[in-house]
Amino acid sequence: MATEAELTGELARLRACVAQVTGALIVGDDGRVLARDVSGEEDAHHLGPRTADALRAALRLAAAAGHGTAHELLVRADHGWVGAYTAGRSAALALVTAPQANVGRLRLEAHRSSTRISALIDGAPERQENT
Repeated sequence: MATEAELTGELARLRACVAQVTGALIVGDDGRVLARDVSGEEDAHHLGPRTADALRAALRLAAAAGHGTAHELLVRADHGWVGAYTAGRSAALALVTAPQANVGRLRLEAHRSSTRISALIDGAPERQENT
């Protein structure tokens, strides 16, 4: 299992790659916050459980549509984007952005980070992917 410092380091790397990310956190499948880089403690404690809930709903939706396992949920809101990405067997990556975020870059870097987080948490080697 990864240390909080390793997970927080990955969040910092992601935020350095996508300047419009205003908050990032890693949550367990139970909604518990494992690492965070957000503006306030309260935000993380509210966003964590809701990220886990949203990904469970996305998994059910994808399965109901016959499309297999969901890996990403991206929501466009009035004041920016909110994304949730699976990160291994037992974690998720949640991202909050400013409205002008480059969604393509966000998705690319979120995928890279979720792969790294999965390797840190699950102990699996990082996969090399052409994305």
